Amino acid sequence: MEREGRAVGAASGELVTIGEFARLSRLSAKALRRYDELGLLRPALVDPVNGYRYYDPAQVEGARLVAWLRRIGMPLSRIGRIVALDAGAAAVEIRAYWARVEAETAARRDLAMYLVDHLSAEGGAMSRIPGSTGSTGNARGTGNAGGTGRTGSSGGAEDMGSRGGRGSSGSGAPGGPGVLGGPVAVPLAIRCAALTDTGAVRTANQDAAFAGPRLLAVADGFGEGGAEASAAAIEALKPTAWGGGDGALSAADLLNALEDTADSASRAVRDAVAPCADPDGSGTTLTAMLWTGSRLGLVHIGDSRAYLLRGGELFRITHDHSLVQSMIDDGSLSREEAASHPGRALLLKALVGEARSAPVAVACRPDVRLQEVLAGDRYLLCSDGLSAVVDEAELRAAVIAAEAPEEAVRRLVGLAHEAGGPDNVACVVADVVVAAEE
Repeated sequence: MEREGRAVGAASGELVTIGEFARLSRLSAKALRRYDELGLLRPALVDPVNGYRYYDPAQVEGARLVAWLRRIGMPLSRIGRIVALDAGAAAVEIRAYWARVEAETAARRDLAMYLVDHLSAEGGAMSRIPGSTGSTGNARGTGNAGGTGRTGSSGGAEDMGSRGGRGSSGSGAPGGPGVLGGPVAVPLAIRCAALTDTGAVRTANQDAAFAGPRLLAVADGFGEGGAEASAAAIEALKPTAWGGGDGALSAADLLNALEDTADSASRAVRDAVAPCADPDGSGTTLTAMLWTGSRLGLVHIGDSRAYLLRGGELFRITHDHSLVQSMIDDGSLSREEAASHPGRALLLKALVGEARSAPVAVACRPDVRLQEVLAGDRYLLCSDGLSAVVDEAELRAAVIAAEAPEEAVRRLVGLAHEAGGPDNVACVVADVVVAAEE
């Protein structure tokens, strides 16, 4: 009787045909049938005799939302999640998706410009390098918990040819898209130290740090398998894993090596957290620098950071893959407001567990880029246990004041404790020096 009553309703005009609903919703009849099959937009009534679909005019608003989301290129699987949310939560999800789209587009633009210049330059010389941009993936928290405090430091030297010129990104940080001079025969080396600390509040440490002549890295784990994830990500980047040798790599070869290394880190994290009850809820950020005989490559995902101290100025050379950073980028949030925003721990991109579909896996791939190297540079890599509680002016003062990297990492961890030490802390400091000085 209910079905008969609804059929009468359709005949009396309370429901509309699929053709009329297509006109109202700006969706084609073919698309409506497809969305019905996927369970995304069910008709109010399907005639049991002829199979005709009828829709309630009250469904128009939801259907138009689907149409608008498809127009911005959102995948149907994500649309299905969004239409089930209330308006506020849906707005947050749409913002996160679009931040990812803009960041991925910017990354492709930088790579395209690199390819154009690389192929156009005489003798294959590179005149432009990809810049660092933010990106997105699925939003998740950085709920750190886990392991005992780990402390360590290491240092090493390596010959590296320096390059003239100082590239600058749009934000003024050296090393983004810009003109680089050719290699010159000035052998360089690095002095480095790493330190991690549980902090004053956490009972265990999920951060990891490494400093060596071929690799500088910090990782901030989260979730049940956070400690395993951060350790696995760094282990996958060690020279024996990515093939770092004594010979210098060309720019193109290093970019390829960085891409391969980033993929290896992603797989290592998935394997490390697979035994967890919720592998998809465990993962890590990763910010790392890989050194060759003459070049430096950067791998970055999440909200851990890399800074460069050059000429007395401290530049942030990574872009946070976080919800608040995307809101700062689009002007809807100030940096001061971001510090107390309730979503400041939400990541748009990180290395996480579970196998992902191809589009999502690509979207969650770390950013890779080349960074110019000059004698006298000092690099700082750190987790948000430092950068989120100590402002950049204090970071700069501490990094400048320390004579050696070992002293610098101790000062920085001390600053985090003075600020309350609410999170695990990981930091690496490395100096680029003339090899003869080393």
